[in-house]
Amino acid sequence: MAKRSTLFIRIVEGKNLPIKDITGSSDPYCIVKIDNEAIIRTATIWKTLSPFWGEEYTVHLSPYFRTVSFYVLDEDSLSRDDVIGKASISREVLAAKPQGVDGWMNLTEIDPDEEVQGEIHLQISVLGDGDIPRKLCCQVLEARDLAKKDRNGASDPFVRVRYNGKTHESAVVKKSCYPRWNEIFEFELDEALADSLLSVEVWDWDLVSRNDFLGKVLFNINKLQSAQQEEGWFRLGPDKSKHSEYEGTLGSLRLQLRLRDEVVLPSSHYKPLTELLSQSVGSQLNGNWPDFIMLIDETTTAESRQEVANNLVKLFLGQGLVKEFLDVLFKLELDKTTEPNTLFRSNSLASKSMESFLKVAGMQYLHRLLGPIINRIFEEKKYVELDPSKVELKEAGCAGLHRQQTESDIIQQSSSLLQSYLSELLTSILQSASYCPLLICQAFHQLYLRVQKRFPDPEYRKVKFIAVTSFLCLRFISPAIMSPKLFHLREKHADARTSRTLLLLAKAVQTIGNMDTISCCSKEPWMVCLQPAIQQGITQLKDFITKLVNCHESEDLELQTRMSLQCGTMEKEGFLLLHRTKDKCMPMTSPFKKYYVTLCKDTLSYSRTQHSKKSSSISLPKIRAVEKVEEKCFGNANVMQIISSEDSGQQETLYLDCKSVNELNHWLSALRKACSHNTNTMSCYHPGIYKADRWSCCHQKEKSDQGCDKTRHGVTLQEWYDPLDPDLEAQLIYQHLSSVQHAMRDKYFKLREQQGVQEADSVRDQKKADGLSNLFSILQDLHDAHAAVEEEERLKNKNFFLELQT
Repeated sequence: MAKRSTLFIRIVEGKNLPIKDITGSSDPYCIVKIDNEAIIRTATIWKTLSPFWGEEYTVHLSPYFRTVSFYVLDEDSLSRDDVIGKASISREVLAAKPQGVDGWMNLTEIDPDEEVQGEIHLQISVLGDGDIPRKLCCQVLEARDLAKKDRNGASDPFVRVRYNGKTHESAVVKKSCYPRWNEIFEFELDEALADSLLSVEVWDWDLVSRNDFLGKVLFNINKLQSAQQEEGWFRLGPDKSKHSEYEGTLGSLRLQLRLRDEVVLPSSHYKPLTELLSQSVGSQLNGNWPDFIMLIDETTTAESRQEVANNLVKLFLGQGLVKEFLDVLFKLELDKTTEPNTLFRSNSLASKSMESFLKVAGMQYLHRLLGPIINRIFEEKKYVELDPSKVELKEAGCAGLHRQQTESDIIQQSSSLLQSYLSELLTSILQSASYCPLLICQAFHQLYLRVQKRFPDPEYRKVKFIAVTSFLCLRFISPAIMSPKLFHLREKHADARTSRTLLLLAKAVQTIGNMDTISCCSKEPWMVCLQPAIQQGITQLKDFITKLVNCHESEDLELQTRMSLQCGTMEKEGFLLLHRTKDKCMPMTSPFKKYYVTLCKDTLSYSRTQHSKKSSSISLPKIRAVEKVEEKCFGNANVMQIISSEDSGQQETLYLDCKSVNELNHWLSALRKACSHNTNTMSCYHPGIYKADRWSCCHQKEKSDQGCDKTRHGVTLQEWYDPLDPDLEAQLIYQHLSSVQHAMRDKYFKLREQQGVQEADSVRDQKKADGLSNLFSILQDLHDAHAAVEEEERLKNKNFFLELQT
């Protein structure tokens, strides 16, 4: 059984940000932190006070996280980046709104006394009995992951314990965010105090300036007296919040957030549900089963339709029935459509499912198709504009020595350049029929035949082509051209000039996909210069679609099978700085060397170049932990460590130096997911390095010391190339069906009444009713299984607290 939380994050835009640069503008970007650990950095949007990001992320994390924070900074090339402000939201707020949070959040000033993190290990007990005066005993053991307050990338922490007007202080541990004190402080217990508090504060000691606050924990002594003792790790909290004088003047951030808690049961629990849905898709066209997919379509709200479509597509992909599932949706959509011009233009379950299918099954195809032309546009950075009202002569520059370009010159050059881009793209599309995944070809083949059968008249001969292009061009290729970063084609957003070029190219592709040049040129007459190229593109696209929908009949099925998506394979590669150490201490000089690192199904290997012989490799089952390294160790916050064990039992550590926080977290996620089924994983580790006969993080001298910080195996970012997880998809579909089962029942009987059940159909209708009852019975069994898990968890927690009291 797996238990985790999934957080969906969309950073939409900002507005009214303050000016940070002498140019009268700012260059804002966002850093996302989960409990003070940076996991995401957005692209920088240059020279604007109202940036638009539109970046989406899905983060899998522990269900015990506290806060999500969004820091907005201004990027500076020559000096340290300026902090603009931050917005935070707690887990409790997110959990209270299962539909999600969507709105503007004001940025607030960053208060050092509120920027706390980490935990402290304490044992607090009440000693004494009878006539002996009782004492309050506080044993301060250790702390971990404290905030870094000094320039050396660490802190000099000490503990201040307060009770009933008296104060004790611990020793100062120099240069450590993982200090160990193991000191005991005693106070005379005042029985007369009705509501007494024990305060444990952690501070960073400074010789010259005032001490920095690192966090505190408060304990109610009256509650403690009944339990006699309390021990554990306690999260450090901030001091009382102060009202910021800058609140409301630092701008605001529009965010879309949704938290989903997931308890995934063993596979056997979901088998009846997946079998029932698979049987219904396979038999639905002959009418022997209830129309489950139709009922889901009719009862799913617009807000949840995209997620439901994505889950169903992944489930049926895993079952090998995605073609049948999509074919059912095509038939349902066509049965409801009377006007061909509106076919698949709404956000129906069919449209959303096909869109999700293309993203899951066609991302590698998209990268091969669009990668070269997108890279060319980014590298050339040409000024392109066709709309006379938007032409800026100063942006275009000079045509020659001392001669300023005219508006006519710019439009003519832009037209030639766009036609060049469009020609290259159309050539790539035509050639892509040979490597388009077979599964996509088969889905488009089914769609093509269904539409041709529904609209057979000669006047509708274009409709079958438009049905294919409405997905391929309008919902897949064109959005990827407009926003390459969102489709993982580029690491950064395009600047304003490149964005305009991409937009104009995407408009041309949309026009070709609509197969209608007249309406486009009537709305935007300045596009008329592209009309010959667009008309030629329509002809080429028809030829491409004809090849695409018939590729399943091609003799070269071996190539098609090879190029089709292999769900469940994970591979990541790229150049990284790397250092490997066994029993050796860390050298004084930089130990890192550049290698080409490749993560495959079973191994992590590296070599000097991409195509040279592998220098070494690590078997993934031998990896025990994949974690970050403290910034002070190498002077870089983006270093990670891979801890593995050899057959001899000897432990080995591989350090990887990444270029950015995003690259760091992508590699962390990929490796953690690849090692998710490892059994010999570590529960704690050292975030520092072993140097000068001690660990730099906690100053322990034993190299075999078990570690001073907990590992974070479950914190990962979701990627488009992640393998399918059938149990998770089944769990998410169960959750959705449970929420709409009453609506499904009502809809079923309503449709039954509208259609009127004839006597000859009574046997078939009874089978449908039995199938629906079977579905509801399966949902109830899953509900009972989850209830049993919750009760087991409750009893486990209860027994834990009873043991603690005794």
